[in-house]
Amino acid sequence: MSRNEVPVTPDGRYIVVRGRLWRRSDPGLAPERREALVHDLMRARRAVRDAKGAGEPEGGAALAAARAAVDAAKHGLGERGPPWWTDGAPDYNRRLARNTPYAEWFAGLEG
Repeated sequence: MSRNEVPVTPDGRYIVVRGRLWRRSDPGLAPERREALVHDLMRARRAVRDAKGAGEPEGGAALAAARAAVDAAKHGLGERGPPWWTDGAPDYNRRLARNTPYAEWFAGLEG
């Protein structure tokens, strides 16, 4: 794995960043839908950055709207909200990999 690649769990549900699991986008999304949602996400992230740069206070309307747009795009992508998989497996999003059933797999990456 190159320095810029992030590990992906064997089941493809998560990436690992600094030891923490982050849910991947739903692989069942149509490419056009995924592209539109990623575009929306990037636009919303820029709006968050711009609101902060303009001195928008926490809880301010522009910052809240931008963060809501980020959340909506993340839900659409399947990175937040109910898991996109259908086998009933629990969601370990945002948990430390070492504290999940992926612990042994993750420990093998560090060696």
